[in-house]
Amino acid sequence: MQKKCGAVIVAAGSGKRMGGDISKQFLILGEKPIIVHTVKKFEEIKEIEEIVLVTAKPYIQYVEGLKIEYGWKKVTVVEGGKERYNSVLKGIYELRDDTEIVLIHDGVRPFVTEKNILDVVKKADATGACILAVPVKDTIKAVDENGMVVSTPDRNTLWSVQTPQGFRLDLLKKAYKSIENFETITDDAMVMEKAGYNVAVVMGSYQNIKITTPDDLVIGNAMKL
Repeated sequence: MQKKCGAVIVAAGSGKRMGGDISKQFLILGEKPIIVHTVKKFEEIKEIEEIVLVTAKPYIQYVEGLKIEYGWKKVTVVEGGKERYNSVLKGIYELRDDTEIVLIHDGVRPFVTEKNILDVVKKADATGACILAVPVKDTIKAVDENGMVVSTPDRNTLWSVQTPQGFRLDLLKKAYKSIENFETITDDAMVMEKAGYNVAVVMGSYQNIKITTPDDLVIGNAMKL
C-alpha cells in the first residue's frame, strides 16, 4: 500500500549570494519565478498528496498570490523561521497527522525530475531516511585557515548532496527533538545522522542544480525545464 507522502519545500532564504534585493527563489527563470517551476514538479506527482511551502514573512502574500495564479491545489503556505532548520520544523509540523513519508526540498532546485522524487519516496519508505546525491567529479582538498592544503580525501568516497531528502516523518521528528545544538547542521540528513540513524543514498542527477549565485542563474536559463 502506498504510504501517505507529503513534501516540505523550503523557500525562506534571503539570497545574499545573489547580491540583489529579491530572494533567489523568486528570481525569473524561463519567464516564471524559480519557485513556480519547483512547486510544479511536486504538484504533478500523484504520490505527493500535500505540499507545505515555507517562505519568509514578507513574501507570504506574494506566494499566496502565486498559489492562486498557478492553481496550486496541494500547497499550504507557512511562515519560515530564522534559520533553515527552523523553517523545516515549521514545515513538517504543518503536515497532516497521517503523513508517513516526508520529502524536504530546496525551493531553488527547479530541475528535479519526477524520477528523482519517486526514487526518494521509494527509498525513504524502505529505509526510513535517504538523500539524493551524485558522485563528485572534481578533486576535493581540505584547506586550513591559512589557505594551505592539509589533505586530499579519496574522491571515490565523496558525494555531492542534493534534494529532495526523504524520511519517515515520525523518525525525522524524533531526530530533531534529540538535537541540542544546530550550529553545525547543514541539512536534514545530518540531523538523522547525529540522532544515530542510517541514511541511504539515492543516485541523483547532475542537472538538479541549486540556483544560489548569478552564475547558477545563467546556467539555469540555458537549461531546458
